[in-house]
Amino acid sequence: MIPAPDRDVQVLPLNPHTLALRCRSSKRLRFEVEYGLERGTTANSYLLQAEQIALIDPPGEAFQEIFWSALSSRVDCSQIKYLILGHINPNRLHTVKALLARSPQITLVCSNPGAKILQSLLETLLPNLLVIKSEEYLSLGNDHQLRLIPTPTPRYADGLCTFDLKAQVLFSDKLFSAHICGDQLFDEGWQSLLQHRRYFFDTVLATQARQVESALERLQNLDLSLIAPAHGPMVRYGLSQLLQLYKEWCAAQTTQQLAIAVIYASAYGNTTTMAQAIGRGITKVGIRVESINCEHAEAEQIKQVVEQVNGIVIGSPTLGGHLPTQIQTTLGIILATANRSCPVGVFGSYGWSGEAVDLITAKLKDAGFSFGFEPIKHKLTPTAATLQMCEEIGTDFAQKLKQIKKVKMTLNPASDVEQAVGRVIGSLCVITAKREAIATAMLASWVSQATFNPPGIMVAVAKERAIESFLYPEDAFVLNILAEGKTTHKHFMKKFAPGADRLVDIATEDASNGNPILTEALAALECRVQQRMECGDHWLVYAAVENGKLLQANGLTAVHHRKTGGHY
Repeated sequence: MIPAPDRDVQVLPLNPHTLALRCRSSKRLRFEVEYGLERGTTANSYLLQAEQIALIDPPGEAFQEIFWSALSSRVDCSQIKYLILGHINPNRLHTVKALLARSPQITLVCSNPGAKILQSLLETLLPNLLVIKSEEYLSLGNDHQLRLIPTPTPRYADGLCTFDLKAQVLFSDKLFSAHICGDQLFDEGWQSLLQHRRYFFDTVLATQARQVESALERLQNLDLSLIAPAHGPMVRYGLSQLLQLYKEWCAAQTTQQLAIAVIYASAYGNTTTMAQAIGRGITKVGIRVESINCEHAEAEQIKQVVEQVNGIVIGSPTLGGHLPTQIQTTLGIILATANRSCPVGVFGSYGWSGEAVDLITAKLKDAGFSFGFEPIKHKLTPTAATLQMCEEIGTDFAQKLKQIKKVKMTLNPASDVEQAVGRVIGSLCVITAKREAIATAMLASWVSQATFNPPGIMVAVAKERAIESFLYPEDAFVLNILAEGKTTHKHFMKKFAPGADRLVDIATEDASNGNPILTEALAALECRVQQRMECGDHWLVYAAVENGKLLQANGLTAVHHRKTGGHY
């Protein structure tokens, strides 16, 4: 295998005993929500060179050859005693197999769920396997000890953190990670990295906040000097702040009034990816997600969650035209215990025929459940467009649930405060953005010039809007300022189906930054996001204007007048 030109390995010392081997790619490697910012990634592995040598978290297949070259040039691989796996997936398994073929003396170290995954994927018994069922210590000799801490979550049921007592380094795997590629090993200027760590949390961990809270409790008494995650820079300078923020981000999820269960099984990870996208859409609305991977959950746990939540979404692959056994069990629990007023949704991936989604849908319909969205089926690996649709479906499902439960979203519409706030007016604009083949747009009136030099604007974007994930620092967009007397805004006021093309039947041309300009607009500003700030139920986005175009020299700006500050 010839290494791709955009991939390399950065090898740097963390301390006198530990090397970080950071496999880097500047491009998006996978169509998963967590890679959505497209800032590249690093797959971090760690070599502990004590009396006995341990290797932690080898990368996936995409980096296998360059990783092996970097590793073997720095250590005699026949001397590696332990290979510690923070989690296991089919992608990483390719590298594990290659290491075992070259160095059969290695003892694999993993959690109890990890051992089960290994045995099922390898379909062979492993003679050198150390299974960590609860917290245990592993000696590397000369008083160099590692503390092995299981940290299971629904997506990573085999999660295992490793704490090096001598160096006070926590190898945290997915916790505290960020998908960003660069030369920076440590987190100098850690505030600028928070947007990436928050995005990773929101897309990967927010749907598993209860379990992340439990993991944080297990880690809270460690005397930490450094966190070494699976992706992104090491956490040193902003360590205490990031730990506190993780607690706050978890609490923001676990304290929500309403909850939706996202329950799934996955044969090759595709259904899991769809589950993550749907869950991400739900959390954006401010509803708690109870994520359950029923391949690793006990029936009683599933029953307790099903009895307590306000909505249920179930996902399944199709295996030989049938439901996996775990999904059959889960479906039986739902039919026996769930309240029939609880709205449901069904999704799944398949490789050939896709009967599973139809079978689940028919059973739920026969039982009298109402559906929050049409069943979703996708063949093989979900595309970026499919995941965008799944996220928007999750958002719509959550918004409908809030309407059903009559959750109060604003102050009293008749109050003086709401009426007074409503008198703040803004120009009617349409924000357009494009990423790969996906274009999106949003009608906006909470827009204002923010700076003279450089010219800059600020816009408030509700957290649940589909365009929100297109407006991170470094992202480009176009602010189309609408003209008075035109009806263009009416097109963008209607309700769009999840994944629908917002620009269908709208005349556009390409801006120099690649985003659409509405040709009927009064003017267009080509902008690049510089900062975004979380403000209650909105994100406040500040962007620098890089280019501008006046499309109608004599037109007037359309203005949005409101009577209440409780809605748009």
